[in-house]
Amino acid sequence: MSSITTHSEAPAGTSQPYDVAIVGGGLVGCSLAVALRRQGRRVVLIEAQPPRPGSASWDERCIALNAGSREILESLDLWAALSPACEPILSTHISERGRFGAARFSAEQAGLPALGYNTPMRAINDLLWQSATQAQVDILRPASVTGLQLLANSVLLTLETESASSSLHAQLVVAADGARSAVRSLLKLGADEREYGQHAVVTAVRPQFPHAGVAYERFLSSGPLALLPKPDDEQGHACSLVWTLPSDQLETFLKLSDDAFVDKAMDAFGERLGKLSSPGRRMSYPLTRVMSDALTAPRTVFIGNAAQSLHPVAAQGFNLGLRDAATLAALIGPVPDPGDAHVLEAYRDKRLSDRKQVSEFTDRLVRLFSNAVPGLRGLRHLGLMLLEFDSPVRQNILSQNLGMKGSRPLLQNS
Repeated sequence: MSSITTHSEAPAGTSQPYDVAIVGGGLVGCSLAVALRRQGRRVVLIEAQPPRPGSASWDERCIALNAGSREILESLDLWAALSPACEPILSTHISERGRFGAARFSAEQAGLPALGYNTPMRAINDLLWQSATQAQVDILRPASVTGLQLLANSVLLTLETESASSSLHAQLVVAADGARSAVRSLLKLGADEREYGQHAVVTAVRPQFPHAGVAYERFLSSGPLALLPKPDDEQGHACSLVWTLPSDQLETFLKLSDDAFVDKAMDAFGERLGKLSSPGRRMSYPLTRVMSDALTAPRTVFIGNAAQSLHPVAAQGFNLGLRDAATLAALIGPVPDPGDAHVLEAYRDKRLSDRKQVSEFTDRLVRLFSNAVPGLRGLRHLGLMLLEFDSPVRQNILSQNLGMKGSRPLLQNS
């Protein structure tokens, strides 16, 4: 496999700078590459990891796209190709173990076809990389950025591939390289990190009864347990299961037999969907919050998990990152120099409020509902009851979680 694939007329390493160099080819970075290339920008996408071929499976990891993300993907003409892989979330049911009552939200009440869409990460990733290739984005993969040098009107990036070192110039560097951003480290910028002492265990299960498009979140003293709708298949009904556990319990849960794991899940979740069975592969990852100290630096901008990496309790990580990408692409579109300080200042100003509100809401949820302190139980119950009734608080949280609060960035194809 070649370590460098180029699609544009001017290959990497020439004196002509790219408009934008995107470091990190995950879902957010790749989305931005597609958007900018369709504006006619010269874009290079730099990804450290080689491709990892994968195939569809009933228990593959999914993420919940919200209604606002659907709008952004529609504006890029990507939704029609992605939607067959998505399972609509028609309503949500949020409850706490040991308490009566629940908070419910429905797409019908919101005037939408769905609140969100549970979607295989593989399907999103494959579509975005296919779209980037078709849009003739220059792709360097695997390649790592080992140096950044700020020049008068561009940035010089030093790269390492499997076989050689090289360099390229770009008017703007976009760091989309995750919570442990190499770009942030090279620029010697800091980040605020919060360890939750939790891991997420991700798998899929077969419920006895149809899920009817309902996404369930059950708050336990140890952390939330979520069941999200997946498409039915010839083997029966299916749901994604995401279980947040204290890190010191992780090894025990991973070693459980399938039957024992399902028994524990049933004990925690209850019998709303009947008996759970046939758990799929169990995967786990640590949960932390990482907030970059800066969203911008000279001729550099941070998006996605490089800007903020959140706890999955509210399923907002990719949705927030996609709004980062859409906002940046919309600002870059009409300007000759995408790295101009005024562009970066406008990006920072537009993203600060959304970023702050979503990250703080997510953090409060974790602190409030993943805590066994007796005095907090009443507050948790009161909070759920307030969400059940039509109120400004309910409407504010709904619009925020739908990604439809305030002005919404949309991307236009050229």
